[in-house]
Amino acid sequence: MKTPRIVKTSWTWVPTLYFAEGLPYVAVMSVAVILYKRLGLSNDEVAFYTSWLYLPWVIKPLWSPFIDLIKTKRAWIIATQGLIAAALAGVAFFIPTTHFVQATLAFFWLMAFASATHDIAADGFYLLALSNREQSFFVGIRNTFYRLANVFAQGALVMLAGWLELSRGDIALAWSLVFYLMAGLFIAGMLYHHLVLPRPESDVERPDLKLGDLFFNAIQTVASFFRKKEVWLTLFFLLTYRLGEAQLSKIASLFLIDEVSAGGLGLSTTTVGVIYGTMGVVALVLGGILGGILVSRYGFRRWLLPMALAINLPDLLYVWMAAARPDALSLVSLCVVVEQLGYGFGFTAYTLYLIYIAEGKWKTAHYAIGTGFMALGMMLPGMAAGEIQTRIGYTAFFVWVCVCTLPGIAAAVLVRRKLDNDFGRRR
Repeated sequence: MKTPRIVKTSWTWVPTLYFAEGLPYVAVMSVAVILYKRLGLSNDEVAFYTSWLYLPWVIKPLWSPFIDLIKTKRAWIIATQGLIAAALAGVAFFIPTTHFVQATLAFFWLMAFASATHDIAADGFYLLALSNREQSFFVGIRNTFYRLANVFAQGALVMLAGWLELSRGDIALAWSLVFYLMAGLFIAGMLYHHLVLPRPESDVERPDLKLGDLFFNAIQTVASFFRKKEVWLTLFFLLTYRLGEAQLSKIASLFLIDEVSAGGLGLSTTTVGVIYGTMGVVALVLGGILGGILVSRYGFRRWLLPMALAINLPDLLYVWMAAARPDALSLVSLCVVVEQLGYGFGFTAYTLYLIYIAEGKWKTAHYAIGTGFMALGMMLPGMAAGEIQTRIGYTAFFVWVCVCTLPGIAAAVLVRRKLDNDFGRRR
């Protein structure tokens, strides 16, 4: 069967659009962590500053209605990609300066807000530019290219920074060059998308929408979310399912980089790029694919609890690494791969639960609110993670992380029980 012409045309922009969606998010959430560590900030400073950068993704549902009010989604995509390029260049410019922390954080904030807005516009454009069948065709492709952006940023770019650190002998210059490279890629991407993005008839400005109506509808939408049955269980699950992982993800790369005398493993930037940014991300993707296959065959209810265990139990491997300090890179790599594989597999349940709670009249808006709470569940624990680790050391911190996994497992048990009850009533 021949591929329809419209699908062939969409290959020119869907992969690159979602690569562009993933790259700034990873730059803000993950690459910035390694950058600040290599520039000499303490673990508590790194975790606190970078966790605050989650905020735009927490509150993005508040301004998402205005994307419909002002300009087209295509125009928003081009404009936000230009802002992201400018923010990346700003970070690059100020890294070698005296007040690099304040200046680069300001540009990371600009990047975070632009990236969150780009997410809204890109996802909306995807729904407008493609038919339902075409959306289904490209859903796996868009997710793959989003993940490839993770591999590129956490893997290739971090490895490049590590190589430049050694060859140039200047850590600040090395990272500055890497961020200039990302800025150049985004400028090229902005120009490319300006040329190739289609102009769907439905992607138009909405002058008929009034600001007051938008506020009223937004209030109605939020209120309807909190009127959902057993909303307390929904919030408990969203805020605790990744409570342990939210803290681990902020400290894991710092632990790998930190000197042995400070309790870390003393790995080079390049090695961390290979292990955590490449092998780990590939394992994360494979775990997600496996989770999707099993759920599609056997159902969400059956795999919810195993997935909750999969995302949490491998955290014990970091307790062992902190206590044993293995010298063999193969063992460290195996531990990281297993933990990330479990994370990818277990996160499938979180995504499906977001879809489950969004069912109803306000499906899109409720899903956006759910993702806001998802980001909040990562931001708040991540802010405290560095301070906790600094006070009690790596081994005790990873034990604490394992203790923090218990509420998430309990939440999964309660949700599974609710699903069983709902299924029984429908029967």
